[in-house]
Amino acid sequence: MSKTWFVTGAGRGLGVDIAHQALKAGHSVVATGRNPDAVLKAIGAHENLLTVALDITDPHAASAAIDTAIDRFGSIDVLVNNAGNFYAGYFENISAEQFRSQMETNFFGPLNVTRAVLPVMRKQRSGQVITVTSFAGLVGQEFVAAYAASKFALEGWMESLRFDLAPFGIDTMIVEPGFFRTELLVEGSSTIWPELSVDDYAERTAQTIAAWSGMNGQQGGDPAKLAAALVTLSDSDEMPLRFVAGADAMAGVEDKLKTLQIQIDAHRDLSASLSIAG
Repeated sequence: MSKTWFVTGAGRGLGVDIAHQALKAGHSVVATGRNPDAVLKAIGAHENLLTVALDITDPHAASAAIDTAIDRFGSIDVLVNNAGNFYAGYFENISAEQFRSQMETNFFGPLNVTRAVLPVMRKQRSGQVITVTSFAGLVGQEFVAAYAASKFALEGWMESLRFDLAPFGIDTMIVEPGFFRTELLVEGSSTIWPELSVDDYAERTAQTIAAWSGMNGQQGGDPAKLAAALVTLSDSDEMPLRFVAGADAMAGVEDKLKTLQIQIDAHRDLSASLSIAG
């Protein structure tokens, strides 16, 4: 059955592929971005496509975009929180303003859009909220302090949100991609390097920026295949709470699961002894 998809960050990267795959599957798509003309150019004209201007950090813009979508298609069945960016760097090199900007876009942005769409889905007593986090939302890594913080926050929000929404027939899914060949590592597009300079981090910062810049365009994951997988999972109506996307992400998460179990076992007796004695 045809559904209406509402996709944020649809002007480049994974968002473009999600829009393409949803349209290919026979769905209608509301594709959003800061520049709707750029979104249309990236996706290409389609009778079931509506492009809408949206800055996800602006709650009023989110509400207006939802209203526009409803006026055109009458419902919103699938929300994909995909828009985001990447403030890279060691914690002390990332300014307070950069850290707040990271949280505004990657965390509060999806909250704004979801808050605007949920009244529609509750009225329908149906819907899906799909939020793209990251492997970095489950496993902390070097040089991603701000980014990981924003994605870990999304993970906790989404894992708890499912309990709010289940009674209304609204399902949720967290998507945790590893390295995919998107535009996330494109400097000035999605990646922002740190503003501050601390001598102790200078050598490692230069080496890491060079390594990550060279990685762009070499990532192993195929975003078109990921987008197709998300449409398949959505259409199955049996979405998992989490979809760990990519062989690299699965391997990394499995390693963390083993590490967590080792850490629990290492201090099991001490931890168990903390209960109030009966």
